[in-house]
Amino acid sequence: MISTAIRLARVGSGSELAAAVLMGLGYPCVMLAALIPNLWFFAAAGAVTYVADWYLHQKNSYLVNRLSKVRAGLPIRFLLRQLLLILLLARENLAEQPVFYAAVACFLLFYGLQAPQGALATLIRLRRAMPVVTRNVDLHAVRIPDAPPRALLDRSAEKMLHLDIPAMAGVIVAAATGKNVVAYAGVGTTLALGLLYTAVLVPYLRRRRRVPAAGAVLKAVGTWLREYQPTVALYFSGSDDSAYQVNMWLETMEQIDGRPIIIMRERNLVKKLQPTSVPILCVPGGQHLMAMDFSSIRVTLYAANVGKNIHMLRVPTMKHVFIGHGDSDKLASVNPFSKVYDEVWTAGQAGRDRYALADVGVRDEDIVEVGRPQLAPIKRGTGTPKNPIPTILYAPTWEGWDGNPGNTSLLLAGENIMRRLLNAPGPVRVIYKPHPFTGLVDKKAKAVDERLRKMVAAANAQRAADPRWVKEAATAQAGQAAARAELARVESRIAALAAPGRKGGDEAEESRVSLADPQRLAEIKQLREEWNDAYWRSFGWWEHRVVTGAEPKLYDCFNESDGMVSDISSVVSDFIASGKPYAVTDSAELGADEFKRQNTAVRAAVILSNSAAELDELLAAVADPAADRLAADRRVLKRYLLGPDEPTSMEQFNAAVRALAAKAEARNSGVAQRLADQRIGGLDQEAEGAAGAAPADTVAEKGAEETEEATAVAP
Repeated sequence: MISTAIRLARVGSGSELAAAVLMGLGYPCVMLAALIPNLWFFAAAGAVTYVADWYLHQKNSYLVNRLSKVRAGLPIRFLLRQLLLILLLARENLAEQPVFYAAVACFLLFYGLQAPQGALATLIRLRRAMPVVTRNVDLHAVRIPDAPPRALLDRSAEKMLHLDIPAMAGVIVAAATGKNVVAYAGVGTTLALGLLYTAVLVPYLRRRRRVPAAGAVLKAVGTWLREYQPTVALYFSGSDDSAYQVNMWLETMEQIDGRPIIIMRERNLVKKLQPTSVPILCVPGGQHLMAMDFSSIRVTLYAANVGKNIHMLRVPTMKHVFIGHGDSDKLASVNPFSKVYDEVWTAGQAGRDRYALADVGVRDEDIVEVGRPQLAPIKRGTGTPKNPIPTILYAPTWEGWDGNPGNTSLLLAGENIMRRLLNAPGPVRVIYKPHPFTGLVDKKAKAVDERLRKMVAAANAQRAADPRWVKEAATAQAGQAAARAELARVESRIAALAAPGRKGGDEAEESRVSLADPQRLAEIKQLREEWNDAYWRSFGWWEHRVVTGAEPKLYDCFNESDGMVSDISSVVSDFIASGKPYAVTDSAELGADEFKRQNTAVRAAVILSNSAAELDELLAAVADPAADRLAADRRVLKRYLLGPDEPTSMEQFNAAVRALAAKAEARNSGVAQRLADQRIGGLDQEAEGAAGAAPADTVAEKGAEETEEATAVAP
């Protein structure tokens, strides 16, 4: 019932729900107290609304956003509380008293101060915003001053509004005690603090505190591009939750032949990227991106099919490649949009065959098999459980956009899978790692996810009380405590290293200070390995676990597990690299034979129905190699899906980059020879001179015009 209420209220937890309820009840109580009137009831109800409002804002509650959409935003709620205080004073027969006029004058002046304070804060933010956000890009050519203290600009409107508390408290106390001096003190404090907050913002408008103009910053970026001469780019645009699609390629980009660069489009994603030595250039504005000189880039890699890709696809001097962010049998892996790229790179033969079967217009000669360089951290299974009892990873995918029941096992099979794993005759440990998009489209999936988490928690509590595990827990207690202490130390050090520069810097300041430091990056990499080791030691090998967030990574969960249950997604293809047993749920109930025919990655899997009755076969294979009848099939499937072990995936990937770069060079040389330095305008004048057309002066300008025309008529 509580979980249902949480979903209906659009809040993220029980505490947020409690705060929402208190706020919802608090304002009617404030109104009732003003009408009765009752000063102390008003004070108590008003305090509840202050605290509940503050808590919801601290949690970035979705409910707060919804209230602002229905004209019940934060300023309105503060104004309502102040108006009700005025009503309370009138109901207390104080309308002719000085305290009444002091309160009215205070709130009028206070709201008058909010306009300049809000304008200053907004102007400072605008003047601190650069047209680009960078990492590992040297912008020494422009002077970027330190950011204002974060406390001044972070939630500035909310902080300004809360300065009415001294006036509210003073007026209430004065009305209750008759001591008007308390009201005057409160009013004076509120107005003085409002003036002070406004005044301290003014110095940050001075020229030396501002970020250079957009033109100067873009010029510095252009200079850096000419000096660095990038040759291979990873281009990405995506939603708030899609940073993992870039993070999975960072290590590959660091090892790539040539001079790599990562080009992004969304500011908010830059801060979610893991530390890397590769230069990162985030250009939100399409007009700025298209004006940049990327003529040195020969190969551009695309990790997702999104509309903003067109801003790079329009550049003819480079070759464009779709690499995706996973390899699976989902329809997204054979998107017809892939025709726009010069080549499509797949992990193995399976990807090539997938496009041939889909017949979406991608030619076989444009497909290149490059393996999966990201899979290098995945360790091969030994055939026996890592711990005294097997560990099974349950990693369902999300529900997808189309409502297909076969997308995720959560809705129809999730609870059956979890129940059978937790109650298996031979004890196993369960690691549950839901997809970060779970519940994004279908709230029923989110509800199932919450129930599975509760099942894991209940099973842990039951196991903790079981005499079979009490002795193990006592033996491991000291080691777990040491591991937790190690985790805290490593996390503190990683946090210090991951954010160079002083604490509280904004995007502009971080762009200035975040230059690649090989020693720092090497230490971060070592610390992450130490963190992962300490994480798994911080709890018992018999304890179930729910894993969310960026750490530990999915591949770390692979290495900790002896088998996996999942759905049709790239997770399955990646797990096959481990050689360990796995099961996939046929949620659409196609039947095992048809399910295998349609989905390559399940040909060596235990196929689960929605009842999950077939899990016993997986558990038997995990516990005893002799019972693993699909081991040979997995080896054959691994080569088919992911390519050969030799040469390595990174070697295959680099070979593909070099070959395509050579094609780009040949194309550019051929164009230059055919044009023989002629101006395109000269050719156009012969054909269109009679019509008085204004010819383009260069190949690049002509291409830009054609792109703009195509964009204008695109559906």
